[in-house]
Amino acid sequence: MIQIFPQLDASLDDRFRRFSALVSSAPFRYTEPMTPTELLLPSSCETALLERFLKAEAMALWAVRSAQAKDVPPRVLAFLRRHEEEEAKHLKEFETRLGVQSHVRGKLPRMPSQWWALVVHLFGYETLGLEFAKLLVQVQPDLMSILDDEQVHVEFFEAEVRKLLQQGGPAADGARESAEAWWRRLPPTVDRYLEGPALEPFRPELKQRILAAVQMRFRQVGLLDRGDAEER
Repeated sequence: MIQIFPQLDASLDDRFRRFSALVSSAPFRYTEPMTPTELLLPSSCETALLERFLKAEAMALWAVRSAQAKDVPPRVLAFLRRHEEEEAKHLKEFETRLGVQSHVRGKLPRMPSQWWALVVHLFGYETLGLEFAKLLVQVQPDLMSILDDEQVHVEFFEAEVRKLLQQGGPAADGARESAEAWWRRLPPTVDRYLEGPALEPFRPELKQRILAAVQMRFRQVGLLDRGDAEER
């Protein structure tokens, strides 16, 4: 395994054991296990991961605010309001650690108006955020609470997707079509988040594993079948 990234320092075995203990004692369980390769990022990636999470949290905050203006079920609106508070807290944490202030948008991003498309959008990006959170806590184990929050967000929207698909009909068909379109746009999005010299040695492996993890969740929930995902 070390042969994959020979430049990693000799302390990785100790870090692996310490981090595995943290994960096993966390108050939630992963749907998929954290793979060994995911646990091989050195501390030199810390700033790059923090910078990307700062951007991601800012985008998530704006998206959640925009989603609240849509026609969503009452239970979802209540969750989105709590979600916004958590994202604002996360954003402040990253701003403090990096000593910067995130860009303030004058206009909220456009989000799908139909609930069946909006829930796929939110589920997809929360799933992507969870995978990056798994990377982040390797270099900053004290941010485990953020990983915990990301898992809660993913599980909530996953449950909403399951409800929608179980109802069948045009909404379920629309959700699957929306998921296929979102999946096609994902690889270049992951490429952008993995830019930079600190992550360059690990980019191909990380991209492959991140895409595989998101693909697995989409398949498990019923948004993608195996043929659709492999064709992409």
